[in-house]
Amino acid sequence: MQILITGGTGLIGRHLIPRLLTLGHTVTVVTRTPEKAHQTLDARVEIWAGLQKVTSLDGIDAVINLAGEPIADKRWTEEQKQKLCDSRWKITQRLSDLIQASDTPPAVLISGSAIGYYGDLGEVVVTEEEPPHNEFTHKLCARWEQIACTAQSDRTRVCLLRTGVVLAAKGGILGKMLPPFKLGLGGPIGNGRQYLAWIHIDDMVNGILWLLDHDLRGPFNMVSPYPVHNEQFSHALGHALNRPAILRVPATVIRLLMGESSVLVLGGQRALPKRLEAAGFTFHWYDLDEALGNIIGKRP
Repeated sequence: MQILITGGTGLIGRHLIPRLLTLGHTVTVVTRTPEKAHQTLDARVEIWAGLQKVTSLDGIDAVINLAGEPIADKRWTEEQKQKLCDSRWKITQRLSDLIQASDTPPAVLISGSAIGYYGDLGEVVVTEEEPPHNEFTHKLCARWEQIACTAQSDRTRVCLLRTGVVLAAKGGILGKMLPPFKLGLGGPIGNGRQYLAWIHIDDMVNGILWLLDHDLRGPFNMVSPYPVHNEQFSHALGHALNRPAILRVPATVIRLLMGESSVLVLGGQRALPKRLEAAGFTFHWYDLDEALGNIIGKRP
């Protein structure tokens, strides 16, 4: 297939693109930083510096939309919130418009979202049917998904990736957590009872490939079938590194450091991949200890 990707230099894109090339697909990446993309990505990948001059997506078989400002890197000022929204909504709107303007539109749009769609739901078991808690992450993701769904027609199906915490050897949450944990300074956050819905990067990539190849549409929780409490995750990471993980970080400190965005680590979702499993997808990494052992073992 001829596949167009946004966010191709991000965590998921960097792992997905080599798999697509190996499978014989042709990949085009849309990016605001062409030089970085040329340095980061395989030479076989075509680079587009934006979509301003594109008038349709005729000739593109599938679109994978992974673009978006990192949500946890900065405090959520009103300006930063708008940047988080714009970086997702505007590119998704442009893609949807181009799909609608195409004489032969892509057969599928796989568009990013997050389990933050549901908001902080505590102990509630969260499948794709669960009503959300109305907070900023829900508003961000709900509008993002709504825009993507405008591309849907009898010729284009839309799949929504409600992604959890992606575990990979470089970058993502482990990129932030590993330095203190390696020094024996890691531990649970707050009371440690908040759920963390995780997914190994290999299963994330395989899940996207599955959605490319099967006639599915709608939202999919991209998470392992076994979410864990923050406390369990901390202990598992400490065990994988052979380090203690007992230095609890008080919730008050996190709120002071992160402000409103502290909900990302003090809250959580007990999310399950109900629709993905019902469609026949099989996860390789169910067990957190095995997943972390595999990932830590890949690090230089």
